[in-house]
Amino acid sequence: MMRAPHSYATAVRRLDGQIVIDERPLPKLSDRYPIFRLPVLRGVGTLGQAMVLGVKALRFSADVALQAEAGAQAQPGEAAKKPGEIPGWLMALNLAFSFVFFIALYKFVPLWITTRLEGYYPELHSQVLFNLADGAIRLLIFLGFLWLISRWADIRRVFEYHGAEHRVVFNFESGQPVNTDNARAFPTFHPRCGTSFLLVVMMVSIAVYALIPAEGFVAKMAVRVLALPLIAGLSYEVIRFAARRRGSLLALFTAPGLWLQRITTQPPSDEQTEVAIVALERAMALEEKQGGELVIA
Repeated sequence: MMRAPHSYATAVRRLDGQIVIDERPLPKLSDRYPIFRLPVLRGVGTLGQAMVLGVKALRFSADVALQAEAGAQAQPGEAAKKPGEIPGWLMALNLAFSFVFFIALYKFVPLWITTRLEGYYPELHSQVLFNLADGAIRLLIFLGFLWLISRWADIRRVFEYHGAEHRVVFNFESGQPVNTDNARAFPTFHPRCGTSFLLVVMMVSIAVYALIPAEGFVAKMAVRVLALPLIAGLSYEVIRFAARRRGSLLALFTAPGLWLQRITTQPPSDEQTEVAIVALERAMALEEKQGGELVIA
């Protein structure tokens, strides 16, 4: 998926080799709701919009895969049955499960483990040390989970497409003609990657939890859920500041995200790079048609 400030395009290669596109205008949330221009809130709005786009892209990709499967199952001389789209309630159920899984794995489990450790190590009664330990456990779970799913062939393929997207973005930003040969020369690690954002979220959450007083397991768990929008907004501001001031201390704060991309991005094939190029070109063409500036958000 490629996104320009006012448009986005998702490209998927079908089994027959044809690349199909889903493209549409992308109105800025801050244009419709000016409150999302404010610091911190703009990060919450941007993240929410990105999540909605991600769901739409996944749904489009799944629909293309279902159509290809229906065509493959058709008997010779028989017209392929056109499958229906994935129902909205099923996507909603999937999102709900993903959210519960996230809360359980990255909020409940680290807090439960740290609370148990507090009974053995009195030093953890300190709010700062408790949240440092909780954050370290959360980070270990996050890294372990990423490494584990990276061993799965299908996920590794997703990471290859992730690497293709980064190479094509670098190619575009360099001013060189965007093609597979030029893109191949660029790295798969990009400083504005969502992976970097996730790692910043992990570190910002430690500071936020340490500053909000809470006693008891239930109260601490409530803080971890209710503070999610604040953490997302603050993390966005850190990434935004670091991108504009590469030599600052906060820029060093985001550096581990580039290291993490050694897991979440993999060198792509030329065919995968071609898909990323098509998505970029269609997003940029739609952006130009709307009179927007040709930049990648």
